[in-house]
Amino acid sequence: MEILFGLHPVTEAVRVRPKDLDHITVLSGPTNPRVAALLDLCRSARVRVSYGSREELQRMSRSENHGGAVAFLKERKLLTIEDLIHSGGDAKRFFLALDGVEDPHNMGALLRTADGAGVDGVLLPERRSAPLSGAAAKASAGATEHVRAAKVTNLVRSLEELKKHNIWIIGLDERGTMDYDQFDFNTDICLVMGREGAGLHDLTKRTCDFLLRIPMAGAVPSLNVSVAGAVVMYEAARQRRVKQRPADEAPAKASKPRKGLGS
Repeated sequence: MEILFGLHPVTEAVRVRPKDLDHITVLSGPTNPRVAALLDLCRSARVRVSYGSREELQRMSRSENHGGAVAFLKERKLLTIEDLIHSGGDAKRFFLALDGVEDPHNMGALLRTADGAGVDGVLLPERRSAPLSGAAAKASAGATEHVRAAKVTNLVRSLEELKKHNIWIIGLDERGTMDYDQFDFNTDICLVMGREGAGLHDLTKRTCDFLLRIPMAGAVPSLNVSVAGAVVMYEAARQRRVKQRPADEAPAKASKPRKGLGS
């Protein structure tokens, strides 16, 4: 059974997959407006609600940061890489692959950004990767219920499979050869983020078609993986949004052509 905790993750679980929910437990005592809204949602979705003390919720969630709500539900069914590849219409695809991100808070933050930036799917390795746990769900503020995630046995093989479907593999590495904002993201891409501290595995790095870097002005050589991911995902989203803007809404001054794929 999967256990989620925190008002945002629990609320999104009730919204997205109420049939998977066994029940939720909320903190007993006076309710604030957010808890009241969650209880109303549960009544509408016919989800059972129980009440518990702060200590009981802490024991259920195995966290002091349970946010006053814990949900008990069936294990989610993750997608396959084929599900990601063959979904969607004519729009250019935008995937995210996580190469050994083991901190659930970084995982959750990346998934929250992926949801906000319009990423079409996320590849998660079976080994040496944080699971989609309650901690990751809470850090994602409920985005784990909306992001399309695929579990893959071998990340490198999966990236090679994406290449066969004309999807460019873009790694982020502090020793990359091009600044991230000089790259043209208006094509089918999979952005690959590496491990906390160590970055991309060597084999993953060799599989990438391009290695991009984030220029750093200070003494620290790189950003936290979730922050770096947010920077690049939103640059990709910005470029794609500008590309899709109708001609009559274009900015008065056109930007310089950017080098990238096809240059």
